[in-house]
Amino acid sequence: MAALATAFIVMAPAAEAAPPPSSVEVSTTTVLPGQTFTVTETLYNELDFAVEGGKAAISARPTPLTDLSDLVTCVDTTADCYTYDGSYRAPVGNVEPGGTRTVTFTLQVKETAAPGQFTLRHQFVGDNYAFESTDGPVITIGQSTTAADVKVALGATGHGGLNARFDYTLTVTNNGPSAAGGIRVVATYPAGLSFGSATGCTRVGTTRTLNCDVASLASGASATAKFSLNGGLLAIGSYTTSVKRTASAPTDPTSANDSASKTCSAFTGLIVSC
Repeated sequence: MAALATAFIVMAPAAEAAPPPSSVEVSTTTVLPGQTFTVTETLYNELDFAVEGGKAAISARPTPLTDLSDLVTCVDTTADCYTYDGSYRAPVGNVEPGGTRTVTFTLQVKETAAPGQFTLRHQFVGDNYAFESTDGPVITIGQSTTAADVKVALGATGHGGLNARFDYTLTVTNNGPSAAGGIRVVATYPAGLSFGSATGCTRVGTTRTLNCDVASLASGASATAKFSLNGGLLAIGSYTTSVKRTASAPTDPTSANDSASKTCSAFTGLIVSC
């Protein structure tokens, strides 16, 4: 019988892909102001030389991570973590070719962080070499249930005659979601105007400052205060009066609407406008 030859083809196992220079895992992708979350970053040196002074770096876009969160702890580092240009960095020492390092950051979202989303970025950085920064997961900051966004607005009306007079109406609104208390709005008026009268505001000594206090406001509610300033018969020029929220509880998450101003002008007591 003719011998039957059987050919066997032996397939070599596929080579495993090398890990990326930097990768991250987060404990959660949805957080509230005041809450903490962890970022675990793993570094891998794919080069044929050591990365000296290696550091795990995390950042964010479009807002700097240091503006959104505070660093609580970082674990498995060779020195203290620190901030750099809006990012957090964790030293891990020299990383040999093919070597790995893992660092865990614990971050706390700032109480003042506005609701929205940011992209977490991560990077393996060394003193002699830096890998590219990479986009990680998208983190969502939710609306705090224990925050009260207090908004202030200022209106003004000018009155002419023998005495140029400016009447101001301050409106304080609680946009919620929680009730607000201990609200103080400080009004400041310029030189050239003198205090006339006020309802809901109190002049601070002989200064050009008024304290306008609101004890409490339910979510969605508003309160008004009024004050008048005199320019006199010879008032000439422009006068800017400003108001600013300086205190309230609980935390106000939005600072953009905490202040307002109004500019009025007078040409003696004959022509007065706001």
